[in-house]
Amino acid sequence: MREKSASQPSHLTSRGAATKQRIVEAAAKLIYESGAERVSLDAVMEASRTSKSQLYHYFADKDALVREVIELQTSRVLHFNAAHLDRLDSFQALRKWRDDALAANQAGGGIGGCPIGSLANELAVQSESARSRLSESFEAWGAIIGSGLARMKAQGQIVASADTDAIAIAVLAAIQGGLLLSKTARNSKPLELAFDMALSHIERYAA
Repeated sequence: MREKSASQPSHLTSRGAATKQRIVEAAAKLIYESGAERVSLDAVMEASRTSKSQLYHYFADKDALVREVIELQTSRVLHFNAAHLDRLDSFQALRKWRDDALAANQAGGGIGGCPIGSLANELAVQSESARSRLSESFEAWGAIIGSGLARMKAQGQIVASADTDAIAIAVLAAIQGGLLLSKTARNSKPLELAFDMALSHIERYAA
């Protein structure tokens, strides 16, 4: 992916920021539904109701737009998880996280998959910069899980010997696998089983 060109605006008016956000959100929806390779800039312009001159005013090329989509989808995933895990203080709170994640997946018919995982599956072998950024996205997600578990350990709910960082990676891997299988099967049962297995793994370390 090419770096942002010098012609791209670094400071936006409120109207410009709104237009740019509309383009990114439209692109994110299209890419989530169809994949980055299949989504053209013409399709993004149509969906966002913008012209070619507007689009290229904010983005040097499609790669630059995809980078913004990665940022948007990462922020959405982290926000959802942080809302549950930033104040994690019990196994009941962990189950609430699980229930809300399942509800969100079921609301979409279990067919959408993970916004970050879908991007990684498509882009990790095509672009080193995208792979690196998506790796950072997963690391940030894992860190949120790990921090929540570390808080439970500090409160004495998880044994002191537990490696919360390693547990977080295992939990995230299980969730990703569940999301992929749910997307393929078009139902949420695989994600439910993966989450239950992950929480059972955590409960092994209950103090």
